[in-house]
Amino acid sequence: MTFTQTGDPTIRKYVQSWQKLDVDEQLALFWFIYKEMGGAITPAAPGASTVSPAIAEGLFNQVKELNHEQQLQLQRDLIRRVDNQLSREYGSLGDTTKLLFWYLLSQGMENATIVPFPAGYTLSSEPQELLEGIKGLGFEQQITLFRDYVSPMGAEAKAGAEI
Repeated sequence: MTFTQTGDPTIRKYVQSWQKLDVDEQLALFWFIYKEMGGAITPAAPGASTVSPAIAEGLFNQVKELNHEQQLQLQRDLIRRVDNQLSREYGSLGDTTKLLFWYLLSQGMENATIVPFPAGYTLSSEPQELLEGIKGLGFEQQITLFRDYVSPMGAEAKAGAEI
């Protein structure tokens, strides 16, 4: 994995707090971030010099072929670092490509090609506090936070044909 965590203690605090949430709360927080801040943040991922759009889209297309239950399970598996083929493929991506992959998932959730977010869902107090804090960070800090959050997800890629 290409994960390198920032030295910024504020970012580390947010990432660690996010990772301590229940898996479904982590996914919910990510969805709310996309809904409230996606317009400002997402252009940075596709335009970054280290992103591989074709690779992110290829993995996204594989996920899109799964049924909604399997799509949700895959997202949970990524967070839990479960060792399966798609999780290993994700684990082999660069950090910015991982961020783009999650952006594509969010777009897919919005247009229902990916399991849609439950209507009427509200964040519990802890993820809501995190969301408010994240919204108060500067743009560069937000991007670094998101990269640091998505980077360690997935499983280690295996050598050779076992990828």
